[in-house]
Amino acid sequence: MTRITLDAELASRLGDLFQTVELCDPSGRVLGRFVPAADPTECEAMSPEASEDELDRRERSGEKRYSTREVVARLERL
Repeated sequence: MTRITLDAELASRLGDLFQTVELCDPSGRVLGRFVPAADPTECEAMSPEASEDELDRRERSGEKRYSTREVVARLERL
């Protein structure tokens, strides 16, 4: 992979981004996309949106559950 070193100003501007952006030349032609590197230490810990009681209720409900493999197979048939 080729590495390009940015000047301090552009590096600073890109360093403040949290989402993918398009990089364009002065005429507006897209040269590429910049995807910021994620720092796991800056991410919030994820927890389930449902409480333990809700998860237990869903498990007892008797509703049909599907494995990931079953869902993928269904989507591939669409």
